Amino acid sequence: MKQFLRGLRGGFPIGLGYLSVSFTFGIMAISYGLEWWQAVVISMLTLTSAGQLAGIEVMINPGQYFAMLISQLTINMRYSFMSIALSQKASKGFKGIKRWLLGFFMTDEIFAVASQEREISTKFFLGLSVLPYVGWTLGTLLGSLIGNVLPTIVLASLCIAIYGMFLAIIIPPAKKSKPVILVCALAGILHCIFYYVPLFSQIPSGISISLSAIIASIVVSILFPISEEKGAANE
Repeated sequence: MKQFLRGLRGGFPIGLGYLSVSFTFGIMAISYGLEWWQAVVISMLTLTSAGQLAGIEVMINPGQYFAMLISQLTINMRYSFMSIALSQKASKGFKGIKRWLLGFFMTDEIFAVASQEREISTKFFLGLSVLPYVGWTLGTLLGSLIGNVLPTIVLASLCIAIYGMFLAIIIPPAKKSKPVILVCALAGILHCIFYYVPLFSQIPSGISISLSAIIASIVVSILFPISEEKGAANE
């Protein structure tokens, strides 16, 4: 029970951030012609901001199922790498159907918090996932029902809340570790290159994000390798 409650505390700020971000998704879904309940069902079954935004754009143009398949694979590819990384820290009881079920909740923010654990138990990961899932679903519901009546300045502030949440996750470990700062900075620079340089700007965002993270991690791991003795001590 202690592990579950500790996970709830870790997921509380993520849930608040998701509440604001999914609020925007709810507004967009309604503007595209979806019903409020359809927007809520999408959030309950997918739990991926970029994937949902790309998905509804394809849904309003029937027949583009192959385009939807490709876009979802590229956008959500990074979750596979996150899952592989966390599987190395999973406890002995975290296996079988539990991995299948809890893997559904894998997001960037949940991964960032869970990756700071020495060992990830099923109870901790479940507690960590509950409030983000509730926040994501509730935010979508509120956005689809009342979003259009809010002032523009309020909507704009909700859209930037996700960035504040990212900073809250990154800054504490970055203060203690120089490699963490370098990984974040290098990944940001690489993604800017993918976004702004014409030669690379045509690469889908999901692939560019994954490549930026992988390249940054490889470079920093080569520059700042962790010795086996130090790794064993941390475990």
